[in-house]
Amino acid sequence: PTSADFVAITCGTVHCVGLRNDGTVVTWGDYTQGQRRDAPSGAGFFAIACGSCHSVGLRHDGTVVTWGADSRGQRRDVPTRAGFVAIACGEVHNVALRDDGTVVTWG
Repeated sequence: PTSADFVAITCGTVHCVGLRNDGTVVTWGDYTQGQRRDAPSGAGFFAIACGSCHSVGLRHDGTVVTWGADSRGQRRDVPTRAGFVAIACGEVHNVALRDDGTVVTWG
């Protein structure tokens, strides 16, 4: 990417994700496991994180969005309620912090 409007970046094993100041997500690198192909469109994100071959985004409404590989449930076991304030990824798992201080993990 060549634009100068990024506010955050993160990298997995062979892909990267950038967060622009308008809340949109940009991906680059490998796409064999959906790291780029399945990336969300539209604005509204304020946090991003990458695992080995998957990524997580956190929207301003407190919902979590995932894309990329799903070998260990990184995508299919995503919590559906809102209320999240922070996210993080391990190699094949994710962690999210709720606004009430509880931690949710999946993958």
